[in-house]
Formats: sequence, structure tokens, C-alpha cells
Amino acid sequence: MQMLPVKEVCVESFDEAVRAIEAGATRIELCENLSVGGTTPSYGTIRKCKEKLNVPVMVMIRPRGGNFTYTADEFDIMKDDILKCRELKADGIVLGLLNELGEIDEIRTRQLVRIAGNMQVTFHKAIDVAKDILDCVEILKKTGVKRILSSGGEKTASDGQDILNKMIKLAAPDMTVIVAGKVTWENFAEISERIPSAEYHGRRLVPF
Repeated sequence: MQMLPVKEVCVESFDEAVRAIEAGATRIELCENLSVGGTTPSYGTIRKCKEKLNVPVMVMIRPRGGNFTYTADEFDIMKDDILKCRELKADGIVLGLLNELGEIDEIRTRQLVRIAGNMQVTFHKAIDVAKDILDCVEILKKTGVKRILSSGGEKTASDGQDILNKMIKLAAPDMTVIVAGKVTWENFAEISERIPSAEYHGRRLVPF
């Protein structure tokens, strides 16, 4: 029997998370400041979501908006936030680090995956601004990352369809590609047919 795909909805608050689940979300990506692509939510919000929600909660680990090349101080903040997520028993974390050449920051990514312990790690859409997306998939296989969130280097999943389908094949069976980029409850059937994956992500993936 084929399992239904995961519908991961990104939210900015506990209330939004509750409403998204009621509307059909099967996993939550918890953020703040979605206007800049998402930053790390408050510890209180993470705690309340873990106490009250009945679906997995993935927490954004991002100290600021902007690019994905972080200073030593910002990297320390990320490490501390991951440790707090472990304490709060988050199901997973979502992060993305690039170096100044636009490549995956493999060393730092490995460090954060180790700190995450048993939490699942998703590498987010930082990959979409990297120099070579398919090469990045091969690099991420070596880091312990379990998922890659991507729109195939384009603004929408539809535009990135060809790259996404290549990524999905390349990542299997070690990693899952979460299809993202303007995937909504209105176009989900069409997108999932053209880009078959086990997981999809969006702000409007369910009507809440």
C-alpha cells in the first residue's frame, strides 16, 4: 500500500501550526520572519508546539535573514539553538550553510549534524543559490543530512521541475528531496504528478 506524501507546512506561530494541522498538514516547519525566508523561532514557541501538536515539528536554525555564509559568532548561535532544540525534543532542524564560493559548507554542516544528535536534519533552500545544485546533493550525502528542501534552483517548483526530478533520483535512497517553491493546495495534484516525491513543502500547501 502506497503511503500518502508528507505535507510540510511552514508557520510563524503556535496558532498557525494548530490551524495548519487542522487543515491537513502532516508536518510543521516552525519559523519566525518568513518575510526574509525564516529565522529561528522562540524557545517558548518550540516548547508549546512540542507539548501540544500531534505531528513532527522541524525547527528553522537561522540566526538572520540574508545570505547563508555565517560568521563565527553566528555559527556559535546556531550551535546553541540546536542544543536547545534537543533539550525541547524537537523532531528535527532545518538549516543551510554555504561558503564564500557558493558551495556547501561541508565542514560546518557536518558539525551541526553531529550536534543535532537524533534529530533529523533538513538542508534548506540555501542549496537553490549554490553554484552547482546536483554536485551539492552528492556532498550532502556525506554529511548525515536526511532531507533537502529545494525548488530546483528556480523560484517555483514548476520552473525547477527538471532539476528537482534529477535531484530526487540522485538523493535516493539516502536522502529525501522535499519539493518546494509555490506548491499550494490548489496546484498540489499537478505538481506531485510532474515531480513525484515522498514530501512536499509550502506556506499554502493546505488551506488554513
